[in-house]
Formats: sequence, structure tokens, C-alpha cells
Amino acid sequence: MDRRAFLGTLAGGLLAAPLAAEAQPAGKVYRVGILGDKASDSNETQVWQTFRAALRERGLNEGVNLQIEYRGVEGNAARLPEVAADLVRLKPDLIVTRGSFFTGALKAATSSIPIVFVAHADPVGTGHVASLARPGGNITGMAVLQTELGPKGLELLHAVVPAATRIAVLWHPGTPSAVPGLKALEEPARLLRLQLQPIGAQTAGELEGAFSIMARGGTQAVLVFSTPPFITARQRIAELAIAHRLPTMCQGRLFVEAGGLVSYYPNHEDTWRRATVYVDKILRGARPADLPVEQVTKLELVINLKTAKALGLTIPATVLARADHVVQ
Repeated sequence: MDRRAFLGTLAGGLLAAPLAAEAQPAGKVYRVGILGDKASDSNETQVWQTFRAALRERGLNEGVNLQIEYRGVEGNAARLPEVAADLVRLKPDLIVTRGSFFTGALKAATSSIPIVFVAHADPVGTGHVASLARPGGNITGMAVLQTELGPKGLELLHAVVPAATRIAVLWHPGTPSAVPGLKALEEPARLLRLQLQPIGAQTAGELEGAFSIMARGGTQAVLVFSTPPFITARQRIAELAIAHRLPTMCQGRLFVEAGGLVSYYPNHEDTWRRATVYVDKILRGARPADLPVEQVTKLELVINLKTAKALGLTIPATVLARADHVVQ
């Protein structure tokens, strides 16, 4: 199967887009909560705008039959339990959020309100769902499995900088999916004869220290795990990597656009749009427990040639030829 094809849709037929005529019952106003990060961040704004637009295509219009309650932690992860509880107290019909980071906080706050996650890196490994096929409970959504993408990213990083044998993994200790994600890298690293150096950072303020540790440890390249705190700090991560002359394999096009070197990750617009299928079905009466988690979305290889030049690095022609998008 082509690498741009779906990773393996568990619910393709289930998630087929309904006709506009199948919109919600007339007169009903649904209340949907969103648990987000930093409202002023450009990526945060973009993904939820995409989400709202896709809802409108499904007949869910704010001010008509839909009320959206947005709550964000504003870059302060310590506020997650408080903000999640505040959103739950509003008793929305459904709550949407992103990744394991926020899903974990919502799971702790409610076992009854339906939760739809977007881009969750390991819903089964974190215990947020019982299985991909049968989620059980009140949670389902879109999975972007770190245990699969991490090893692939490591292989691509090795192809880009084959001379690098000591690879740092920048991870967030507060992100539930990070631990199984690190575990999944061990065997691929052994086969590639790479030494892994996991380095944790929980806040933007800890990033400089993390990169200093990499430098002292002889790091030659960095694999960056995607998590909301890192997404918000993507510019700083790129700056520090370039300052330390470290090639980065990131998870998300936005990291590369901010100055990261390479990304191999799903297209976020496609992911957010498809998540609205779950919202639509649940608001029309489906139970999250009965909606299989979809392990989908198209993967895209993005390369920043400007960053490569700054690092004095030549991207191998075989890798460059596979790129879906190149930042000049």
C-alpha cells in the first residue's frame, strides 16, 4: 500500500460522511465543549477553525443548532485538571479534545459525558480505551499511533543523517502516550545500531536545559515527540536545534514550518475534519463505546531545505524525492 494511503482504517465504512440531509433534528441546540491549549497560538486557532468548518458542512451551525464552549489551559499544563473539571460542570452533550495529554484529564473528570479525541498517540496503551475496535466507556476518536510513527521517524532520521549514531528523543513526561512511544523505539534503534538518549522537558523553560544536556551527551540528531506543550513551543525547539546544529525529526508539518528539519506525520487538517464524523454520530444517538477508534489519515513527508542549509546538511536525493512538501 502506498505510504500516503491510510494506515489501516478500522472504521472506514462507519465513518463515511453522511449527507447534509441527515443533519440534527430541527429545534435541538447541542452544546459541545472543546478542551484546548493556548487560544492565541496560530496552530490552535487553525485546527479548531477547520473543525468548526467541518461541523457546518454536517449541518451543525453555531448560533443555530450548536453552542460551542471552548476552554484552554493557555500553555499551563498544571491547570489541566481544573479546566477539564470546569468544562465538565457545564454538562455539554459532548467534549472534543486533542491527544493523550488532554484526554487523560477529561477521563479523570467524567465517565459519562462522551469524549472525542483527535490525534491521540496511543489510546489503548494509555488505558483511555479498551481497544481500537471496541473502545468501551465514553471515549473514542482518531488515533495517530506513536508506537508506529516513532520507529518510522527514527528510520527516516537515520536515512537523512546516516552518520549520526547517538539520537536524543525529546519527550514530555506528563504526556501519557510518551512512555509506550519510547518503548517502541528500542528495537528499531537496536537494529539500526543507534544509541537513544531520552530527554524529558515539561515546560518551554526547560527546553534550553534539555538541549544543553543533549550537547553534553554528544547528541547528533533529535527525534521530537508531538505533544501540545511542544506544539506551542515549536519555534523555540527549532531555534535551539539549529543553535546546537542538531537535525530534527518532528511530528507535524507545523514543526517544520517553524524551522524543524523533517516531519513524517498525518495531515492535521484531514484528521480534524474526519473527527467531526464522530461528533455528528454521537449527537445523533450513537454511543462512543460502539464507535471504533480510527487509526487513519494520510501521512506526509515534509522537509525544510532552509534549515538543512543552516545546518550544513544535504538531504539525500532518495529522501527528497519522497517529500510531499518542501519548505524552501
